[in-house]
Amino acid sequence: MKKVDCIGLFCPMPLYMTRKAVEEAEKGEIIEVLADDPAAKKDIPEWAERMGHEVLEIEEKDGIYRIVIRKG
Repeated sequence: MKKVDCIGLFCPMPLYMTRKAVEEAEKGEIIEVLADDPAAKKDIPEWAERMGHEVLEIEEKDGIYRIVIRKG
C-alpha cells in the first residue's frame, strides 16, 4: 500500500500529490491518503471516481482525513 502524507498542506497540494501517487501505482494498487485540509475529503474522492478509481474508505479522526483508493 502506498501512503501519501498531506498533513499540513492545503488545496491543491493534497490532490496533486494523490494524483502523482496514483499515476505511479500499478492497476489495482491501494493508495492511502492522509490529509487535514477539509477540502481533501471532498476533492480527492470526487477526482478518484471521475478518473475511474475506486474509493474504498473515507474516515475522519481527530481532524485527519484518511482516504483509501484502489487504482482502476
